[in-house]
Amino acid sequence: MSACVPAGTTDSAQTERAHPPHSPPPPGRPRRFRIAGADLSAAIAVFLIALPLSLGIALATGAPLQAGLVAAAVGGLVAGRLGGSPLQVSGPAAGLTVVTADLIQHYGWRTTCAVTVLAGLAQLGLGCLRVARGALAVSPAIVHGMLAGIGVTIAVAQVHIMLGGQPQSSVPDNLRALPAQLAHLDPAALAVSVLTLAVLLLWPRLPGRTGRLLRKVPTALVAVATATAVAAAAGLVLPLVDLPSWRSHALAGLPEGPVLGLVAAVLTTTLVCSVQSLLGAVAVDKLAAARPASRDVVRSDLDRELLGQGAANVVSGSLGGLPVAGVAVRSTANVHAGAVSRNSTMAHGALVVAAALLLVPLLELIPLAALAALVMAVGIQMVSLHHIRTVTRHREVMVYAVTTLGVVSFGVLEGVALGIAVAVGVALHRLTRTRITHREEDGVHQVHVRGQLTFLAVPRLSRALHLVPQGADVVVSLDGSFMDHAAYETLQDWQNTHTARGGTVEITGRRAGVRIAEPAVLTSGPAAETGAEGVDTGDCRCRPWTAWRNHQCDRPASGPDTAPPPGTATASDPATAWTHPSATEPAPAVPDRTGTQAPARAGGRSGSQLVRGLSTFQRRTAPLVRGELARLAREGQRPSQLFLTCADSRVVTSMITSSGPGDLFVVRNVGNLVPPPGTESGDDSVAAAIEYAVEVLAVRSITVCGHSGCGAMQALLDSRPTGSVATPLRRWLRHGGPSVERLRDAGAPAPRLTGRAPADDVEQLCLTNVIQQLEHLRAHESVARALRDGALELHGLYFHVGEAQAYLLTEQGGDRVFDRVRDVDLAV
Repeated sequence: MSACVPAGTTDSAQTERAHPPHSPPPPGRPRRFRIAGADLSAAIAVFLIALPLSLGIALATGAPLQAGLVAAAVGGLVAGRLGGSPLQVSGPAAGLTVVTADLIQHYGWRTTCAVTVLAGLAQLGLGCLRVARGALAVSPAIVHGMLAGIGVTIAVAQVHIMLGGQPQSSVPDNLRALPAQLAHLDPAALAVSVLTLAVLLLWPRLPGRTGRLLRKVPTALVAVATATAVAAAAGLVLPLVDLPSWRSHALAGLPEGPVLGLVAAVLTTTLVCSVQSLLGAVAVDKLAAARPASRDVVRSDLDRELLGQGAANVVSGSLGGLPVAGVAVRSTANVHAGAVSRNSTMAHGALVVAAALLLVPLLELIPLAALAALVMAVGIQMVSLHHIRTVTRHREVMVYAVTTLGVVSFGVLEGVALGIAVAVGVALHRLTRTRITHREEDGVHQVHVRGQLTFLAVPRLSRALHLVPQGADVVVSLDGSFMDHAAYETLQDWQNTHTARGGTVEITGRRAGVRIAEPAVLTSGPAAETGAEGVDTGDCRCRPWTAWRNHQCDRPASGPDTAPPPGTATASDPATAWTHPSATEPAPAVPDRTGTQAPARAGGRSGSQLVRGLSTFQRRTAPLVRGELARLAREGQRPSQLFLTCADSRVVTSMITSSGPGDLFVVRNVGNLVPPPGTESGDDSVAAAIEYAVEVLAVRSITVCGHSGCGAMQALLDSRPTGSVATPLRRWLRHGGPSVERLRDAGAPAPRLTGRAPADDVEQLCLTNVIQQLEHLRAHESVARALRDGALELHGLYFHVGEAQAYLLTEQGGDRVFDRVRDVDLAV
């Protein structure tokens, strides 16, 4: 729970910035460029990774090697400055290797650059239309399958270069040519390639303290540098990197070729660049959020990221560079190196420019076989076992496999199209795959429906229902989340007919979206025919909450003639109130021979409610939380906070604090009171809970939470001296007396709410009571000692039930103010 702050906290942290993060500074203040030390170190780390990878990807595509450096520089400077993901690093991506290589082979390099420019313009148009979120709707199985297919294509092609030969145009051709290549391999190229792969494999596994220090140097740089040094020292004759003069560097030209082919090429490049960049931005946000200093990093703006990638591709293509996209390897390294802003990405681009101009003699010593081995390793890593396990668990392995094989066999665009077609087919199959079974157990006919109940399943549903003989007892179990109108009418008509002939029907397993809340469905037998005991669904006020569903339905006034039929849910029924959306279903009932539904009872109506709630928990919630509760059972409770609040049933601590099992140590009593220590006739249970939480559980904070409409505060205001005997409730409310005295003290500053004045005296007393109970807490020895040691914080909280709004106790100019909790407070 992060909704509570120390009572002494001010708003200085929130008001420190007077303008948005990327807006111009206030007038009169000189604008100077500053780069944080973390950004500079991260830029160097990313540069050392990007330099060999950029050359290797350019080699794999068949483009001029300078094109990789141009794309890396433009990706860092342009996409880094204009993009919406501050920590994502863009450049030539391995995911674009197959697409670019195919374009170069069919249309030449200058036309490929023109296609890159057109793809960038298309990305700019999509960014202006603000459709970036729509790209995330593509099934992850398709995206992972596409990347896996590209990885296989890259790896197979680079094998030929590692053996000293030249790759073919496609995977089948490369596989057919592989035996001949093995028969005429170059031992020197093979030795350099094996050395590069060995360093890539072993460097991250260096043991000991020395190994930890050495592993800070990027593995790719170490592998290429080692292979280069060994090849130069041994005098091996190998093809090396050849960087022609920048004066002869080829720029983009007018596109030449079939119009349809060029349009398909632009669409493919746009699709791959956009999807890879947007998915990468989302992944970078997750990585950055996991860091301790994540609050200093702005979340990605996906539409702006698409605009930045489009601008980078326009510039890169115009300058003769490869297509640009967000790159996972470099982005991950940037986040792990501690980058805090987009300055690290831009600085890495500047370093690439410097290397391209000043380090040409060193770069031309690198053997091509070493770069090929590096790129092959990257391609193999694109076939992720984690992704395969994920799609298998979600039953989408068919989509993944078809996309991968399609990319390998036909190309990226064709493979993605096949993957989309299979994904649509799988979705339709799941929608229409409904299993309907009928069996008889102990004289009761069971009709079980698994899956979505649509019009396509109506014939099978009708056949199963007509297997039930007239006058029989029937239980229809609906195990799905959707029912259309055709299926609803079929089931309702059959039930009306069956009950009219003396049978009984029970519908179970309703979920959100399956609305069978009619009298004829919830009841059966004679009552269903007349409607005398039916539930008036016109009074239903069911509304979904996040992330709960509160099923509250108005019922007629209670009485002997208006009591709901047995087994019918009521507004206070725990089987329908305060249940998770996946658990909203009727309580279990056992059909009897009288034509009514007799619920499983444990003694009276209250016992029935208890059994219903417990049964719902065991069926729906227990399987979801069993693993977490088992861990807590093994490790014991380790709550971080003691939460002291009122026993009012409307205050649900887990909901308003977004907490779960093991997060809060909760103490509830009438009026959220904390008796001072040593009080005559005090309550040791609250003091014992405080001592246990502070001394044994070592909680780091204690929160006192009051709420609106508190009956205890109303009772304190209405209490008058009487001669009657003090009841337990009156004796307990004596601990709220100091709060009333504090309220009536004209010299004491009254606490207030931000934005409005307290509605009445009761609300004013609720606020005052929170402050007074915090004073009582400080008087307890265990609390005072922990506060002196700096191991404990005290928080004040006021929850307005009607507004569903939390207010935090803060200090503002010496006044006690309950400040409204806003979305921005929870996001940082």
